Amino acid sequence: MADNPEGIFHQRNNISLGPIATSREELIALTKAWAAISFAFAILLSGGVFSPSFLFLFAVSGFTVGIGFIFHEIAHKLVAQRFGCSAEFRSFDSMLLFAILMSFFGFLFAAPGAVMISGPVGRARNGKISAAGPLTNILLAALFGILAFTQSNPGIRAFASYGMQINSWLALFNMIPFWNFDGKKVLEWSKPLYFIIVGISVLLVWAR
Repeated sequence: MADNPEGIFHQRNNISLGPIATSREELIALTKAWAAISFAFAILLSGGVFSPSFLFLFAVSGFTVGIGFIFHEIAHKLVAQRFGCSAEFRSFDSMLLFAILMSFFGFLFAAPGAVMISGPVGRARNGKISAAGPLTNILLAALFGILAFTQSNPGIRAFASYGMQINSWLALFNMIPFWNFDGKKVLEWSKPLYFIIVGISVLLVWAR
């Protein structure tokens, strides 16, 4: 998810990780959101914290959600920075708690936070920044899918299947066309691209 709060956020404690400019605050927010969403996915997939498969699925979710979630947010950030904007992820703590709570009821509402953007962002740029996240998840889902369908090792196949499932779901969920979800901004910018992303996401979710 990406949001343009009209310059209300400020970068602090800048840290350079190669081409990525980040901060201690952003790294803490990413870690917090990663842990909470991984925990929620593990509950959802295993059926509860007391399930025999919970710890295994928590480890799998931590890796696959970690890749999907972190790459999704970094994609937003890199595209925004390419347009000359400041961009940092901020977690929504209340939504993290809500995601964990809902996972106990068999449903996951994953809105852990957003990349806050400060700078000149019009409709087209906002749409491109927003599309970068779901497109990254689609690419990751496809790569996990190829691994799942070409591996004979049951453990690797199961791991890759979870990776495909989680990234497909993240892509589709983020294309919800309202509130601050990516789908709203992509739809406002390009209806054809919106329906292409949604269509591919649905196919990947169905193919799992």
